[in-house]
Amino acid sequence: MNYWLWSIPIISAFIGWVTNWIAIKMLFHPRNPIKILGITVQGIFPKRQQQFAQKLGQLVGQELLSFTDIKEQISNADQLKKIYPIIEPHIDHFLRNKLKEKMPMIAMFIGDKTINMMKEVFMEELQSIMPSMLENYLQSIKDSMDIEQQVLKKVTAFSMDKLEQILYQLMSKEFRFVEIIGAVLGFIIGLVQVGITLFTM
Repeated sequence: MNYWLWSIPIISAFIGWVTNWIAIKMLFHPRNPIKILGITVQGIFPKRQQQFAQKLGQLVGQELLSFTDIKEQISNADQLKKIYPIIEPHIDHFLRNKLKEKMPMIAMFIGDKTINMMKEVFMEELQSIMPSMLENYLQSIKDSMDIEQQVLKKVTAFSMDKLEQILYQLMSKEFRFVEIIGAVLGFIIGLVQVGITLFTM
C-alpha cells in the first residue's frame, strides 16, 4: 500500500483551510489595489466602500430614519401631553416674576386670579399651535439636513482598520467556523481522491 496516498486528505484539509483563511483576509486586504500577474486585486470592503456607503445612506434615510415617522411621533397628541406639564411652570414663573421685572406697572394690577386666567389662555393657545409649529420646525430640519449625504460622508471616511476590528470582534467565531469548514471539506475531498485512486489501481 502506498502510504503517501493517506497524506492527500491532510494536504487537502490544509489547502481548504488556507483557501478560506485567505478569502476572509481578502474581505479587508489589500487596502489599496495592487496588480498581481496583471490582475488588479483589492479587498472587497475597501473596494466597495463607496457603494456600501451609498446603499447604507439610502437605507438609513429612506427606511430607518424617516422624518415622516419622527414627525408623527413628536406631533402625536399623547407625546405633546408630556411636554405641557414641563412648560406650564415656566409660564407661571414668567407671569409671577419676570413680568414684574420687565413691566412692573402692569404687574401691579395683576393678581393671582388674573395670572391663573392668563396662564390658562397661554396653555390653550400653546396646545393649538404646538403641532403645526413642530411640524414646520421638523420640515425645516429635513430641508437643511440630507441624512443620506451625512451617512455617505461618515461611512466613506470610516477607517477600514476600525471596520475590520469591529467585524472580527463580532464575527470571530463565524470566521473560525468558515476556516474549519474549509479544512473539513478539503479532508473529505482528499478521502474521495484516495478512494478513487485505490479503486482504480
